[in-house]
Amino acid sequence: MPNPRVPYALADERRPLAPPQGRGVIVHLAVNIETWPFDQPMPRKLLPGPHGVDSLPDVPNFSWVEYGLRAGMPRLFDLFGERNIPVSAVMNARICDDYPQLAERVAKAGWEIIGHGLTQRALQSDGKEAELIEACLDRVNTFYGKRPRGWLGPGLKETADTPDILKAAGIDYVCDWVLDDLPDWMITKHGPLICVPYTLEINDVPIFAIQQHSSDEIYRRFRDTIECFGEEAKKQPRILTIALHPHLIAVPHRIAYLRRMIDELKSRSDTVFMTGAQIADWFVAADAGEKRR
Repeated sequence: MPNPRVPYALADERRPLAPPQGRGVIVHLAVNIETWPFDQPMPRKLLPGPHGVDSLPDVPNFSWVEYGLRAGMPRLFDLFGERNIPVSAVMNARICDDYPQLAERVAKAGWEIIGHGLTQRALQSDGKEAELIEACLDRVNTFYGKRPRGWLGPGLKETADTPDILKAAGIDYVCDWVLDDLPDWMITKHGPLICVPYTLEINDVPIFAIQQHSSDEIYRRFRDTIECFGEEAKKQPRILTIALHPHLIAVPHRIAYLRRMIDELKSRSDTVFMTGAQIADWFVAADAGEKRR
């Protein structure tokens, strides 16, 4: 069957949208802040078990990720804070309990919170999806004083019911569907849900943890992407999402490439940095009266 949620449209046939502040390349920095339970199998591994035998606790792979939360996050806070850039924190709700100091620093930095499950486990693994989503939103609300407006499923995984559940729970936009360079309207049982672009291309997990490229690969992809988007954005805005995980991008041999990317983006006259909610609000205003679905 065709896409049941976001009806198909050719990108060059979509109605032109007025770019925010007259700048057509909208940069979305999405920092994934995740908690991987110490007593459970790791969602992803850098180092396999000796002789192919895994055991718990998985100290090397747990430590690999927690390094990002300890040493990587301060580098990201400094980089984005010094340049006064808005950021989306795609955050497991249990970060508030497992790493409260880190959760407080996110609040101090003024980053937007995007819901991202309780821990880094796919929704399907927890059975009662609606209850899980509500628990995530409630925990963030208790800690920060407001519920997330956006959602990214752990591993971008959904069930057939996820968009309906998210819309019913008050979520305004979802980032799981990486199918366009612009937001679009998603069909749910409870009314339209905004589909905000995410990325699997300029994303440090596929690049470094899965495809195992060299440290400069993310920068090379960024350069080619901004060259393409710079031309296309003269006719229609483009969302340039940069998906980051502190244990991957914020290690000493990679952070310089991210710094170079950010500085090059800030030096351009056609870029604007926005959070997920800011992108959703811009899209609603720019597409006013065009909710075809």
